[in-house]
Amino acid sequence: MSKLSLTLTAAVLAIPALAPVAPAQAQSGAKISEIIVYGTDPCPRSTDDEVVVCARKPEAERYRIPEKLRTTGSLQSRQSWANRAIALETYGKNGINSCSPVGPGGFTGCNQQIIAQAFNERGEQNQADTAPEE
Repeated sequence: MSKLSLTLTAAVLAIPALAPVAPAQAQSGAKISEIIVYGTDPCPRSTDDEVVVCARKPEAERYRIPEKLRTTGSLQSRQSWANRAIALETYGKNGINSCSPVGPGGFTGCNQQIIAQAFNERGEQNQADTAPEE
């Protein structure tokens, strides 16, 4: 027998060994319930027809938004449309206190804009560093 035919024969014989084995629970047709319990709440008991799997979380998490639904990212990405609209009101403004290269005194608003941005960033940083209240 050639090496190629031996390799092919070994590969064909190994295929059934690679087939995934179904879990015993899935074969029996039992239903799985995944439940989150908080604090010292009891976990419901499993029955013959149902397997109950409990995940225990601290009491402080009971009324919080679930982790997968909590927004992440910078405050700018989570900012309300009302706050974004305020920023859009001044877009295209020119003249005194506008921080634009157009019109007389257009540069005069640039320092004020930088100061306001620094205050906003400092407030966001303080808010991010503060632990949530329980």
